[in-house]
Amino acid sequence: MDVTARIESVYAQIVRRNPGEAEFHQAAGEVLHTLAPVLRAHPDHLDARIVERLCEPERQIIFRVPWVDDQGDIHVSRGFRVEFNSALGPYKGGLRFHPSVNLGIVKFLGFEQIFKNALTGLAIGGGKGGADFDPKGRSDAEVMRFCQSFMTELHRHIGEHTDVPAGDIGVGAREIGYLFGQYKRLTNRFEAGVLTGKGVAWGGSHARTEATGYGTVHFAQEMLRTRGRGFDGCDVIVSGSGNVAVYAIEKVHALGGRVVACSDSSGYVVDPAGIDLDLLKEVKEVRRARILDYARARAGAVFSDRGSVFEVDCDIALPCATQNELGEQDAVALVKNGVLAVAEGANMPCTPAAVEVFREAGVLFGPGKAANAGGVATSALEMRQNAAREQWTFEQTEARLAEVMSDVHALCRATAEEYGSPDDYALGANVAGYLRVAEAMAAHGVI
Repeated sequence: MDVTARIESVYAQIVRRNPGEAEFHQAAGEVLHTLAPVLRAHPDHLDARIVERLCEPERQIIFRVPWVDDQGDIHVSRGFRVEFNSALGPYKGGLRFHPSVNLGIVKFLGFEQIFKNALTGLAIGGGKGGADFDPKGRSDAEVMRFCQSFMTELHRHIGEHTDVPAGDIGVGAREIGYLFGQYKRLTNRFEAGVLTGKGVAWGGSHARTEATGYGTVHFAQEMLRTRGRGFDGCDVIVSGSGNVAVYAIEKVHALGGRVVACSDSSGYVVDPAGIDLDLLKEVKEVRRARILDYARARAGAVFSDRGSVFEVDCDIALPCATQNELGEQDAVALVKNGVLAVAEGANMPCTPAAVEVFREAGVLFGPGKAANAGGVATSALEMRQNAAREQWTFEQTEARLAEVMSDVHALCRATAEEYGSPDDYALGANVAGYLRVAEAMAAHGVI
């Protein structure tokens, strides 16, 4: 069987063994279909069935999460933790609390995390988790009770040398605090390295909150430099208005760009003068309101609940909301409007068809497993600080983050060139991440 046929056989097996998990199928297919050149160069990987083992999680945990709301009503949510691959280190990846969470989405996120974590060069494996619980509209007391119930089961599966969760959509500093408190209560240990994204006062890292958004912009800046450009004077659109989006906006402004549009699930705002970051933070982080409230409070800003934020004219686009938010027609609109670069701040926000539009148009495209690796990189740096019982300054941490993102960019670019596809960062990221994990798996034997 030739390499291409072998890859197709592995992909068919994934679809057959994981029915109904469209996001996982998409993530696995996107990686597998770029690996033919590297597998031809490493036929021993085929004999050892590295790819087949890589696509099967080491462990999948599904559990019941009962909790009581403020009215005394009992709810039953479903929790997940997929410990996908530990060849390079303890499983590392966030927890997502959102009604859309299911096993397929957690597996897609965990699979992507393997390669993202490998690209950082840090000693972390790949995993992901979450629950179909929606913290929006819930009181602090309700969120606390849910987190305590969730951790009551999860604590037996995690540890600083085993599996280190962090935050993701719906899981911020508040949730991490409640989760860590319950872990400490159950284990009778102040094991700081078991969770990342902690408060700075109790073992967290400076710059962790900003890291994913900052890192995405750093990666985009490195791509632009290959064309003799930067953010200075560029109009930028950022989808989303959560943590990643907010700090991507902040870093774009610091580098001389102007973010002219952002969004949430209700629509998007266009602000030709540039997004007022203080107002956006007040609307989203203090009031926890809709993006419409930003437009109501900002002269010259316009809200729309029709069409897509990606239809707004821009030089650079940073999709920072959620998976598959940027489709083929959005990509066509961006190309028509002259976009220079697209960097994924979210996990897999661009559909395969959209990525192909960018590739054919020669648009610089930074895939999420590379472009948004700053968050997990800084989480690994938090683990390092916890192990040493020390804390770095914000400036030290951000400088290390910028260094990691520059290294990730250089590795992806060099790998793409080595395998005959210059500027194809998606291929470079997939192959470079795969090689790091595959070499470790081969060394560990058949496990």
